[in-house]
Amino acid sequence: MSEAGQPRIIPVFVVVPPWTLLLDIAGPMEVLRRANLDQEAVRFTVRYVGPAPSVTSSIGLDLAPIAPLPDRLPDGALVVISGSVDEPLGTARGRGADDAAREAEIVDWLKRSIRPGIRLVSICSGALLAARAGLLDGHECTTHHATIGELMRLAPGARVRENRLYVEDGERLTSAGVTAGIDLMLHLVAREAGHAAALAVARDLVVYLRRAGGDPQLSPWLEGRNHIHPAVHRVQDAVGADPARNWSVAALARVAGTSPRNLSRLFNQHAGMSVTEYVNRMRIAMARELVIGSRLDMETVAERTGFSSARQLRRVWNRLHETPPTRLRASFGPGLRREDDEPPGTRARLRAMRGG
Repeated sequence: MSEAGQPRIIPVFVVVPPWTLLLDIAGPMEVLRRANLDQEAVRFTVRYVGPAPSVTSSIGLDLAPIAPLPDRLPDGALVVISGSVDEPLGTARGRGADDAAREAEIVDWLKRSIRPGIRLVSICSGALLAARAGLLDGHECTTHHATIGELMRLAPGARVRENRLYVEDGERLTSAGVTAGIDLMLHLVAREAGHAAALAVARDLVVYLRRAGGDPQLSPWLEGRNHIHPAVHRVQDAVGADPARNWSVAALARVAGTSPRNLSRLFNQHAGMSVTEYVNRMRIAMARELVIGSRLDMETVAERTGFSSARQLRRVWNRLHETPPTRLRASFGPGLRREDDEPPGTRARLRAMRGG
């Protein structure tokens, strides 16, 4: 909430290219719709824009009305570029000159409109339009596995990553094919509204499965949630909302409404890990945010994330990460926050841990 008690508004502009891949839009925007319903601190206002008032989508469904590309974007805007297909379902014709001209119009608009303070999000092959606009040079990025080679050709100055679900590099966020846009938008919701909000959306959409990709930016907050067992989800929701709390198996069993022994069995069966391991993973996820987003010393990080000491934090950390916390912090360079700051998405949770 803002100081006046009003939600913080994040304007979202969804760029709709010719023959847009419908799931590239519907999946991520459904995440934002659910986020607006599940919490009150942030509101995502969505507007669909493009060079034509209507387009035919990948499944042959026409989309309209689409607003014109705006002359200027407001500060803090989020621009989402959908991917597209070569031939929509039920349509025999291929791409024509009009389609190429409209894509060129999008590229020219991106060149003019994207400035510092505007975050650019691409879904699937939408990265190719961003690359044509020169907006990925100097950044890490990814796209659908079938268009990785084309992205490398269009953005020779970019660091194109393969086998990644999504990549965030400053104000450039790119995702792999189709449903990876849902994962990326959950990541953004977690950043803007907190991990509890992202967990609630994921639960509503039943998208707990985290696919392998080797990207260190894959959020661990949804790890171990590729199941629909309500008692285990209640425990995971409680731990995710306050990882630093002194969570014993007995205390979490009371949350689940079952015995400690049965909870342990359910956790191993449905989450694929023990209760203690899950708690530690959530604590390390929060510790990682503090390590890369603040100058807090390791003892303070340990205290704020529920570990008894920096030594215990490092012992658990080393089981989950190859890079030690101090080296990870150094790799993020000098752009760290002041010591009394927290990374985005952690402030409310840490405030609750400190008793208000």
